[in-house]
Amino acid sequence: MSTENQGLQQKNNAEVGVRINKLSWVFFGTSDVSVSVLEYLKQTGLTPKLLITTPDKPQGRKLILTPPPVKTWGLKNSIKIIQPEKLDDNFISELKKENWDLFIVVAYGKIIPVEILNLPKHRSLNIHYSLLPHLRGAAPVEGAILGDLRETGVSIILMDEKMDHGPIIAQEKVSVPNWPPTRTELMEKMNVVANKLLADIIPKWVDGEIIPKEQNHTEASYVKMIKKEDALIDMKGDGYLNFRKIMAYEKWPRAYFLEDSKRVIINKATWKDDKLEITKVTPEGKKEMDYKTYLNSKKK
Repeated sequence: MSTENQGLQQKNNAEVGVRINKLSWVFFGTSDVSVSVLEYLKQTGLTPKLLITTPDKPQGRKLILTPPPVKTWGLKNSIKIIQPEKLDDNFISELKKENWDLFIVVAYGKIIPVEILNLPKHRSLNIHYSLLPHLRGAAPVEGAILGDLRETGVSIILMDEKMDHGPIIAQEKVSVPNWPPTRTELMEKMNVVANKLLADIIPKWVDGEIIPKEQNHTEASYVKMIKKEDALIDMKGDGYLNFRKIMAYEKWPRAYFLEDSKRVIINKATWKDDKLEITKVTPEGKKEMDYKTYLNSKKK
């Protein structure tokens, strides 16, 4: 690239930076995944003016009132925070006090009415952790592992009134060499791709350089909300499915089997020579132990 072209490119980048820094935008999110996105955007010069997150909730055995991760991040970064119980008329009136350019939604945990989604000038964008229209719903990362979908990725969509239904702004595949990964491993890889993709497309989106592409709704598939009982495995059933459950549910609800009506949580396992090998378990009411130790204890 010539010196003249380099200078022009630097000037263009600087102009984009100025425009993006002047964006008045709101971030809707709650979890650690949301914080990962916020931190990356901050490093690229994109910091929201307002954070919308869920209310503090009791956690742990002592039910201590605990703020969601996004609130903690917001306090640390001196950003205004709103924690509405309901996305009702009062909340909408509060949002309407300012003219917003853009809303970004990542792992918020509530269904947002279309009236809110359409408030900002450039409407509302959402990161979804699958290659839409596949795996719409609340647990696409777990869904990819459980479904043995080795070709997966992330999507950024323009949100509409239906869940994960809006037109696609950008998509990118995520490569996972050692399949199946744990839910944490896959989420980390997806975050790396998703964060960069979002930061790259925001300036192009607000400059009108991206044309949304309608999803092929006839190919849509769905994943349901995860329940504790979903993590129950049949020790006499499909070993590879059991292994995928162990990997998908490693954080929550954690795969388990029942022995004498008591829960035995599987903490660690491998898939070797087409066979499930469990190595670490936590029997109900006891500490973690080797699976062989557990089996020997049952013989006594």
